[in-house]
Amino acid sequence: IEGRFGDMARILHENGVTLVDGIALDLGVSSMQLDDAARGFSFRNDGPLDMRQEQDGPSAADLVNEAEESILADIIYRYGEERQARRIARAIVAARADGPLTRTGELANIVRDTYRGGRNARTDPATKTFQAIRIHINDELGELKRGLDAAEILLAPGGLLAVVSFHSLEDRIVKEFLRARSDGQPTGSRHLPVADARLSDPTFRLIKRGAIKPAREEEKRNPRSRSARLRVAERSVAPHAKPAGGR
Repeated sequence: IEGRFGDMARILHENGVTLVDGIALDLGVSSMQLDDAARGFSFRNDGPLDMRQEQDGPSAADLVNEAEESILADIIYRYGEERQARRIARAIVAARADGPLTRTGELANIVRDTYRGGRNARTDPATKTFQAIRIHINDELGELKRGLDAAEILLAPGGLLAVVSFHSLEDRIVKEFLRARSDGQPTGSRHLPVADARLSDPTFRLIKRGAIKPAREEEKRNPRSRSARLRVAERSVAPHAKPAGGR
């Protein structure tokens, strides 16, 4: 069954499933998608500038050709944590003045040519820009938040939630969600004294504090695993909290 993380609860309920014993969320894009130039995710293999997980909504080409420079810079900085975001956005806007950008290779070379440190950088200068555009196009962080909320609803007591993230933005969201749901957060008015605020019951128990990182042997076999972070938690018997997902 295909669907988005945020639709997980609805899809399972429609298929007669109300509770499950385990949920694994493997975030981002797969190696198959990255290696398929036709999908438009790769800055190494030239293909159409698309990046959509589903073929609806605006594509990466729509974004880079139509968005204002300030908006492009904000997206690249926010979702790519790219310090040279303004410089890159300025170069994209200048390049599209000569005609629309339609290929991943075009965009990658624009970023590489304008990047301080350029082609001598340890990682490809286009990495963070492509990540940022992909995250924005697919609302990946919003889907992650909604998926975590859905997992909390669907997991039976004792059920396990395992989430594999591949960059700090994803991992931060998972970490904060599990910390909030495992420690028990104050409910009620923020104007009441702490002593008068009722603590909600934790809905998860952390199996391990902190993220699990790949072993050195795994990194050698699969270099793409270097950035992977796994967090695991067990569902408690407490009722699920109010969903916090969204953009």
